[in-house]
Amino acid sequence: MKKETCSFSGLPIHPGHGKRYVPTMVVSTKPVLPFVTKKSRALFLKKKNPRKVGWTVSYRRTMKKGTQEEMQKRRARRNKKSINRGYSAMDYDALQKKKSTKPADRSAAKAAALSELKERKAKAKKK
Repeated sequence: MKKETCSFSGLPIHPGHGKRYVPTMVVSTKPVLPFVTKKSRALFLKKKNPRKVGWTVSYRRTMKKGTQEEMQKRRARRNKKSINRGYSAMDYDALQKKKSTKPADRSAAKAAALSELKERKAKAKKK
């Protein structure tokens, strides 16, 4: 069986669901109006504009909600730019120079700095 569409909301009405309304006061061009729920029928009878009721299909079309373009916009992410920055007081060039030194050289420099520090402390104690 064929699905009908609600004359107010534009939602599909599956077979065996919804209600039909036959206007008796006015001769209409469409004699039987199918509605998916009581809510949509009541709003139709109150002469509400379906383009101003948020959950209707016509509202979503007029406000361009749920379109493919909107979905694509949501998926698009900004690419992170990799910027070379320094760390605390060191600039980027100094950091690169430190990284490029070999571990053996680094440990030798560390040992030299420690021995110098010990000598300074020993001198300070003698005074």
